[in-house]
Amino acid sequence: MARLYDHYKDVVREQLKSEFGYGNAHQIPRLEKIVLNMGVGKATQDSKLINGAVDDMTLIAGQQPVVVVARRSEATFKLREGMKIGVKTTLRRRRMYEFMDRLVTIALPRVRDFRGLNPKSFDGRGNFAMGLKEQIVFPEINYDQTDTIRGMDICIVTTAETDAEAMALLRGFDMPFPVAA
Repeated sequence: MARLYDHYKDVVREQLKSEFGYGNAHQIPRLEKIVLNMGVGKATQDSKLINGAVDDMTLIAGQQPVVVVARRSEATFKLREGMKIGVKTTLRRRRMYEFMDRLVTIALPRVRDFRGLNPKSFDGRGNFAMGLKEQIVFPEINYDQTDTIRGMDICIVTTAETDAEAMALLRGFDMPFPVAA
């Protein structure tokens, strides 16, 4: 399967089992899914901008994203119900581990002025959310062919019960959290 999944099976599960003392193998936290979201706010003026976001997300995720439409009208944003405002996709299984591998080994080291991930970005139930300001940190995106720089949100959903368990799981995947002083 994916290199990171083999690393999880062979190394990370044993580390988590010894650290937290799980009695059952099904209690050990694992990755459930990764949700990628790219909002395109300027698509309210130019509907063709969604096509560039769809192309970028397809290259990054390796699968076709879903176009998100506005659920209700909002006059202050010049937004009407049914307007296309972003794209999203959910990664599971093999694609999830391959994306996680590319995120940790290639994309995050390419982020400018990167000082580690914020450990306060956990939601209290073992899920982690982060944002990137540029989609061009992924090697699949050709800088010369992009129409504009877009940010994206990445939400990593785990089966961990607490934030400490989730952080230990993500540290096992070499996510760059700062060391607590």
